[in-house]
Amino acid sequence: MSDIPILYEDNHLLLVVKPPNLLSQEDQTGDGDLLSILKEYIKEKYNKPGNVYLGLVHRLDRPVGGVMVFAKTSKAASRLSEQIRNGKFERGYLAVVKGHPHPLKGALRDYLSKDRKTNMVNVVKAGEQGAKEAKLDYEVIDMVSDYSLVRIHLRTGRSHQIRVQMASAGHPLLGDQRYGPRTNKRQQIALWAEQISFIHPTTKEHLTFKEYPPKIKPWTEFKHKT
Repeated sequence: MSDIPILYEDNHLLLVVKPPNLLSQEDQTGDGDLLSILKEYIKEKYNKPGNVYLGLVHRLDRPVGGVMVFAKTSKAASRLSEQIRNGKFERGYLAVVKGHPHPLKGALRDYLSKDRKTNMVNVVKAGEQGAKEAKLDYEVIDMVSDYSLVRIHLRTGRSHQIRVQMASAGHPLLGDQRYGPRTNKRQQIALWAEQISFIHPTTKEHLTFKEYPPKIKPWTEFKHKT
């Protein structure tokens, strides 16, 4: 637990920084996951007997790191989930993409469909079976060589959305082994959950939490992050 920074904690919420390459929740691999680690942390810290409740209200793909919020009560989980459905739960990301998107600031709107057998998401036509609308806003904030540092604001929360939409636009994420060119399998995907904003489920206070990516490549190649 010492390598998972806690940004905020009260009786209702737990906000942490998820390390890259850690599952958000348990899957069929049996590998360690953030949800289980945090449940154990709560169990030990508060000496709770039996099973600990901790609600997973949103996810990050395994290779992606950054800010996540968990709900410590079912009421908090329900209210946060409602904010996500109503578009009041805002998520901001940083990504390093191939090339220089044009225009430098814009929006992407696609329809995505997920293949459950392959766990791959594809851009499809509106109206196709399983098609769900996906929207995001982006802004290029720095460029180095043939790569751009892009800030992305999700308008919807589809599976693999940023990775698929940017790749479809001709600007795959650096290190994306699934949707980008498989040139360097050791390259970590350059996608970071930088910020989340939402209304506290009980106090109704508007909260924003922000965490920059670690000071390693490729993030250190760019100077402009604000």
